[in-house]
Amino acid sequence: MSAITPDDQERIDAIEVALLKRWPETRIAPSLERITALVDLLGSPQLTYPTIHIGGTNGKTTTSRMIDSLLFEMGLRTGRFTSPHLESYRERIAINGQPIDPKALIFSYNDIAAYLDFMDSKFDTPVSFFEAMTALAFAAFAEHPIDVGVIEVGMGGEWDSTNVVDADVSVIMPIDLDHTEYLGETIAEIAKTKAGIIKEGGFIVLAQQKPEAAVELLKKAAAVGADIAREGVEYAVESRTLAVGGQLLTIRTPKDTYEDIFLPLHGKHQASNAAAALVAVEAFFGEQELDYEAVLAGFANAHSPGRCEVLHRDPTIIIDAAHNPHGAKALTETIQSEFTFDEVIGIFAAMGDKDVEGALVEFEKVMDSVIVTKNSSTRSMAVEKVEEIASKIFGADRVFAAETLENAIEKAIKDSIRPLSEDTIGILITGSVVTVGEARTIVRKRFAKEGA
Repeated sequence: MSAITPDDQERIDAIEVALLKRWPETRIAPSLERITALVDLLGSPQLTYPTIHIGGTNGKTTTSRMIDSLLFEMGLRTGRFTSPHLESYRERIAINGQPIDPKALIFSYNDIAAYLDFMDSKFDTPVSFFEAMTALAFAAFAEHPIDVGVIEVGMGGEWDSTNVVDADVSVIMPIDLDHTEYLGETIAEIAKTKAGIIKEGGFIVLAQQKPEAAVELLKKAAAVGADIAREGVEYAVESRTLAVGGQLLTIRTPKDTYEDIFLPLHGKHQASNAAAALVAVEAFFGEQELDYEAVLAGFANAHSPGRCEVLHRDPTIIIDAAHNPHGAKALTETIQSEFTFDEVIGIFAAMGDKDVEGALVEFEKVMDSVIVTKNSSTRSMAVEKVEEIASKIFGADRVFAAETLENAIEKAIKDSIRPLSEDTIGILITGSVVTVGEARTIVRKRFAKEGA
């Protein structure tokens, strides 16, 4: 991609400032009323292309990226909408696998800005940041134009802003407790909300679910006459072997078995994400057979920044956006089974509304020590509070505190340098998407200075 001009960057930054003045993503008024009225006013751009819609609790973004990569390798023009972003809000709106071009973003924002202001005057609750981003993505995709939209649900499903699409295929990744203040206190309640993306006569890909979630999802699918492919029943990861830089998979789908798939991502959970992505793409193409070479290329080119991503070697620094116990468990199992560290130094910064204790209980199984800190978000849990929780789980002698993420990274790097030791030491940074996004920037800058 061409370099961004200073003028374009200035405008991109000004648009971000304008969007961030709106209701934040964390403040939810559960309703499709505003987004429905807004897209109607824009001429329903989201209905001008077919869509694959991805919901669930964990694995949504990575699965969306894999679906996007597969479709692109099959010769389609793709538009992908995911959230949140790691470093730049342009990442949320990707065209043909790349963050939206600055000029295209500026054009689409100018196109919809007046409508956003008009909608603000019509409702008691103004259009939120997430609603505005969703409408911006829909408009940009229609303008491009794309052949297929890959749309990740923001939160929940039933009343999520993305649920104004009419998806040909819906994918529901594993459901767990998260955002309980909005989605419900139990897995069953959360599943009921997330089942809201299941469309009449559609096709549903169901990743492995807890029994109480599966009941709600199957009930909704039956009520609307949707076809279903369930992990472990209609499709499965038949085999998985570790390979240099990732894993080799055999995936059985309702129509075929695909062997020797190289996936450059670590973890059993990523193999499951890959299987769901492949079944979704197969369903999207209907009777048409998938090109095996395109399937191989799609997975080989898949990447998922901030998901068990090795940022640096010597020392090995890994970042992962795990922010709930389910994500923490998957990450812990991956580190234990696919890396050979003698010692792991953890860096942990989480949001105050998350199950920090549940996540740290999982991380304690793999982290020999942990440096607790905070990220730049106002929602980040206070260092003292995280330290208190961590000390109960790890024991005070294994817990250290740092006022900033940058300080925590410096300490971990310093602690990992042991000239006379042959131990391999890994640094694992996790706890939040914001944490790993900021860590990416800090680590990149730090080693750029050294010329490493």
